[in-house]
Amino acid sequence: MSTESASKGTITLVHLYPREMSIYGDLGNTRCLAARIARHGYTARVVDHHPGGELPADAHVLLGGGGQDSGQVRVEDDLAVQADTLRAMAGDGLPMLMICGMYQLFGNAFITVDGKTLPGLGILDVTTQGGATRMIGPVVLDTAYGSVVGYENHSGATTLGSGQAAFGKVVAGFGNNGQDAMEGAQTGNVIGSYLHGPILPANPALADHLIALAAERATGRPFEPGVMDDRLADEAHARQVRRLTRAR
Repeated sequence: MSTESASKGTITLVHLYPREMSIYGDLGNTRCLAARIARHGYTARVVDHHPGGELPADAHVLLGGGGQDSGQVRVEDDLAVQADTLRAMAGDGLPMLMICGMYQLFGNAFITVDGKTLPGLGILDVTTQGGATRMIGPVVLDTAYGSVVGYENHSGATTLGSGQAAFGKVVAGFGNNGQDAMEGAQTGNVIGSYLHGPILPANPALADHLIALAAERATGRPFEPGVMDDRLADEAHARQVRRLTRAR
């Protein structure tokens, strides 16, 4: 399906702050989703949103990544401008995947290690406290999308609000805070997680979940999956699960 006329439809994928908030391989999530969209027979339109720009009104899926504390500070003003739009998109069911730093900023607040509070969007009922100890290493989760693998590298410890659902339960790794065996958060179609790697190439089922939601929004029709060969991703995924669960 190489031409628009042969495409099943166009899916607009928006990457939030790719310069400031895209470390530890998170750009790979955008590239993976765009490639899988094409392999499923749709056309992927990728839009980078930078501070000062306007969010596309026809966005069908949003991605955001991790960044240093300084990166979070640089996007804070633009997030404040976009806050109502992003909250409305989330409330309308737009699929979003926010990793690490953007996960924190989609919460209620991020408190830096030196005590500065960066207000969040409040889309996810989570609060993050910066710390001196980093939580680093490979992760295995039990989620609604099956087992999910990735790699975490964060010093922020995140706590879920009393009614906030986690993205997954930690099988191996630290998760949100290294204490409660919970990782990430999910409200509606908005997923926040600390898993880098990047997360989507290693977890095709999760990638296709996002694509299915986006495709239905883009076309008004049920998702029409293509034939996919995920053997390499599945083998890598299974190997990490075996290695980490044996080590427990």
